[in-house]
Amino acid sequence: MTAPKLESTTKVPSSLTQTIIITKYTLLDYIRSRRFYILLAFTLLISVLLTAVAAYYPSDFRPDNLGFYGNWWGNTATFVVILSAVFFGGDAISGEFQNKTGYFGVPNPIRRSSIYVGKYLSAFIASTVILAIFAGVTVGNGVFYFGSVPTQFVESLLFTWLYLIAALGFTFFFSSLFKNSSYSILVTAIVFLFVFNIVDLLVQRFAQIEPWFMITYGSGIIGNILTVPYPDHITTAETLRGVTRTLYNVTVPEGLAILSIYFFVTAIIGLLLFERKEFN
Repeated sequence: MTAPKLESTTKVPSSLTQTIIITKYTLLDYIRSRRFYILLAFTLLISVLLTAVAAYYPSDFRPDNLGFYGNWWGNTATFVVILSAVFFGGDAISGEFQNKTGYFGVPNPIRRSSIYVGKYLSAFIASTVILAIFAGVTVGNGVFYFGSVPTQFVESLLFTWLYLIAALGFTFFFSSLFKNSSYSILVTAIVFLFVFNIVDLLVQRFAQIEPWFMITYGSGIIGNILTVPYPDHITTAETLRGVTRTLYNVTVPEGLAILSIYFFVTAIIGLLLFERKEFN
């Protein structure tokens, strides 16, 4: 008599299930980590300083409702986004190589794409929490002084959220490029805080070319939307030496396109790099 065949009752979780599990536990690691509270404390410190400036310099910092949001949110929101992207995304993938966690996880039936997407979503949620707290303090001050929130701020908040999505895609690309967490964090921070701004300045001032290929140029819609009327796309300014220079302000459609392209291109390249790298 032939013995009956036993079918395995163990089923490999689907990609979606794997992604949800990785997102959940990575997010818990972020919230329990020291970096989350350091970034939260830094964000609250910026909020306190801006609150003090708004209180002691009313005519300069808050001349009107829109001017207040422009000075507060338009000048600092991008900085909070960059810090969040570096803190939560800088070593998200490179840490899998440096800490050897990927060496033990990948041989199991866990898709690398699930690891990548799960870690991205957890970094995005943690960063959104920080950004929401900063936005809450901003709105609290604005309502206290003016009693209302302009629609332009809501638009600027959405643009900032999109910038966060793009910035995380870029940081995950660098995190996949390196196997050392320190390198990926350091390079990402330098690129965002210095390289982009310097290249943007040099391209506009000396080459007189619109820097449409820079993510920081695309993020200009965050502050520009808080200016009424919206700045002209091309303006000219005369220097002290009488030289006329052309200045560029990113338009809303252009800014949205730049940020979206940065996210899709860098996130996909980062995933491909992670898929091809070997754990050893």
